[in-house]
Amino acid sequence: MGVAPAAPEAVAGPGAPPASPAATPAHGVPMGVAPAAPEAVAGPGAPPASPAATPAHGVPMGVAPAAPEAVAGPGAPPASPAAALAHGVPMSASPVAPEAVVGLGAPPAAPAAALAHGVPMSASPAAAEAVAGLGAPPASPEPALAPQDAPAAGPWARYDPWAAPAAVAPLQQADPVEEDLKRRRGRRRRALVGGALVIALVSGVGGGVVGVQLERNGGIGAVELPQAGVEAPDRDPDSVAGIAAQALPSVVTLHVSGGGKAGTGTGFVLDDRGHILTNDHVVEPAGKNGDITVTFHSGDTAEATVVGRDSGYDLAVVRVKGVRGLTPLPLGNSDNVQVGDPVVAIGAPFDLAGTVTSGIISARERPITAGGENGDGSDVSYVDALQTDAPINPGNSGGPLLDGKGRVVGINSAIRSADGGLDPEGGQSGSIGLGFAIPINQGKRVAEELIEHGKATHPVIGITLDMEYGGDGARVAAEGSDGGPPVSTGGPGAKAGIRPGDVITEVDGRPVHSGEELIVKTRAHRPGDRLELTLERNGEERTVSLVLGSSDGD
Repeated sequence: MGVAPAAPEAVAGPGAPPASPAATPAHGVPMGVAPAAPEAVAGPGAPPASPAATPAHGVPMGVAPAAPEAVAGPGAPPASPAAALAHGVPMSASPVAPEAVVGLGAPPAAPAAALAHGVPMSASPAAAEAVAGLGAPPASPEPALAPQDAPAAGPWARYDPWAAPAAVAPLQQADPVEEDLKRRRGRRRRALVGGALVIALVSGVGGGVVGVQLERNGGIGAVELPQAGVEAPDRDPDSVAGIAAQALPSVVTLHVSGGGKAGTGTGFVLDDRGHILTNDHVVEPAGKNGDITVTFHSGDTAEATVVGRDSGYDLAVVRVKGVRGLTPLPLGNSDNVQVGDPVVAIGAPFDLAGTVTSGIISARERPITAGGENGDGSDVSYVDALQTDAPINPGNSGGPLLDGKGRVVGINSAIRSADGGLDPEGGQSGSIGLGFAIPINQGKRVAEELIEHGKATHPVIGITLDMEYGGDGARVAAEGSDGGPPVSTGGPGAKAGIRPGDVITEVDGRPVHSGEELIVKTRAHRPGDRLELTLERNGEERTVSLVLGSSDGD
């Protein structure tokens, strides 16, 4: 700062417009040197400087500034006091007269232009005429010579008070700083926005995955579906489950083989001595030397032997030995059964042991005949059956039909097949909802006789029937089957006055439509029971009473 600046004429020349008063002192100029008088900068006629500009920011007040005329020159308007002293301008050296800068007759320079930012004030500048000359037109706001082309006359030779702000280096340092802050803030905002987008994207994808997992599996981790807790296995004794639970331990499955035949059926325990009741057609394949294996509900097996069988009733009793802890099934009374009563059937259809089905009694006293494979009628069974819609299939034969209290009311024996046939094994066609069971009252009597005697007795009237008769009722044949009389001499029929050709139409007031039905109705009774028969003879109706006789399975 030891060099005084050149006169304004050295830059602008005579007649140039006055420099701005604000340019006289610049930022960062040391204030220890008093500036030149304002006339030395502005020239004669310049307006006086403002008194308020005399002391500037940070100017030491121990040194008196030069007279304003020394800066502006004669006649120049006084320079603004604020321009006389700039921030930090040294005050020890006086600048040259304003004529040396602006020239005579030039408009007063702005006080601010006398001193540039940061220009040292100790040296006197060269004469203004050395640059612009007298009478030169005012210099353009742009420098007349580029800084690199200006003559090397000291620092003031390179200074242009009208140059672009870029020439003022100290002032230009703030702009890049502000721009860098804006850029950094922009980059920071962009980074924040980008980070937020990434977080949102990751959160969305993660939430979607979690949502799908929750929707599919009901939670995160192992799949666990809600279910009821463990309950007590006990059921109402009168329910199907309760009945089945009580009855299953007493129901067995029979596997029979012999003579090139084999079959599967069901039976149930009659007593603790090992007697088991089943159908005659179940054990028939065993013959006299076949094998019968009994499988209990527990899975234990035992060999069985035939105690007695009766094809006319389609019942048989077998016995197992060496088996303890047998529980007999309680027996009910089939005469108490009414249509619509609930029933449960248990058996081994198609060798599926322990199968339980349920239904109702759909009819009573349904006369059916089954068997007849031998051709001579010796294997035909006549049953006044209970009809049920409980599903019964091949393999159910011989199993119990239980009432609502778990008591046996029938022995499952036959089903109506889809082709219209009636067979103990149903023709292997499966259940169509028409099953038939031997009433337990009849089964009980026959079982007792088979256990006691090995054979059962049949109640008889002592007549031979015409099985070819197509009219309504059962007609007495004209001849006996064995060449004997059609009405047995001294038999129950003969004693009641029945004659050949009579047509029996009712038994105990119930209609009879065929010879088979008369046999069924008769076998539904015990020997010794009394029957009331209604018959027609020569167009006349009459009623007779008789006591049933007995035969040994004839």
